[in-house]
Amino acid sequence: MRLCVPIPCFFKNVDFCEAIRQVAALGYDAAETYNWKSLDLEAVRRTLDETGVELLSMCTTEFNLTDPAMRTKWVEGVRESCIAARKLGVKCLITQVGKDTGAPREEQHASIVAGLKAGAPILEEYGVTVMIEPLNTYVNHPGYYLWSSIEAFEIIKEVGHPNVKVVYDIYHQQIMEGNIIPTVLANMEHIAHLHSAGHPGRHELQYGENDYRVIMDAVDKAGYSGAMGLEYKPLLEPVESLRLAKEIYG
Repeated sequence: MRLCVPIPCFFKNVDFCEAIRQVAALGYDAAETYNWKSLDLEAVRRTLDETGVELLSMCTTEFNLTDPAMRTKWVEGVRESCIAARKLGVKCLITQVGKDTGAPREEQHASIVAGLKAGAPILEEYGVTVMIEPLNTYVNHPGYYLWSSIEAFEIIKEVGHPNVKVVYDIYHQQIMEGNIIPTVLANMEHIAHLHSAGHPGRHELQYGENDYRVIMDAVDKAGYSGAMGLEYKPLLEPVESLRLAKEIYG
């Protein structure tokens, strides 16, 4: 399994291209980011090519699938993000589905499915996969709609398109559902990317209640070919945290 470095988690005050160089110097070959609009896309692409680091994912511009009135804006954002993704060689886009609007859950669920179906032809055109993200509502994201990975997988099945999948965040699902390994193994065909952090606290993997070595070994043996993003808030100095993560889990 490849380990992936989310640049904003570790390099908050560092030029993005310099951060990519530091990622490469630490022995990582994969990174991800969130808001791409502030990036100099041409400079970033040159740096990725120079270092051999692959930018695996970034975010869509809009996070509002639960509201049917915002669907056109979300689809427009998908196209804009796909254009940027093509320039950077990015294959996956993360999209949060949005807040719980207060409408009946079945209506919001249907709105998410309809929005993803509307965006699917654009994703297919650009060869990009969009990944919906279940998040925890107990600690970090109160008011968010999609807290259940089980519902996320149901949505993916209803959309029925190979360019629409899930980013499964082990930290969030440890809080909301637990049962990590059986859930991942039962739904691997619907998972395009993994995120990780130690719980409680969302810090280094080795400081939490999950044994990530056991999780990684099980997922590897099951044939997972994607990456795991180290999406945590480091307690250690960031470069040292990444060095140690590579040593323990790489």
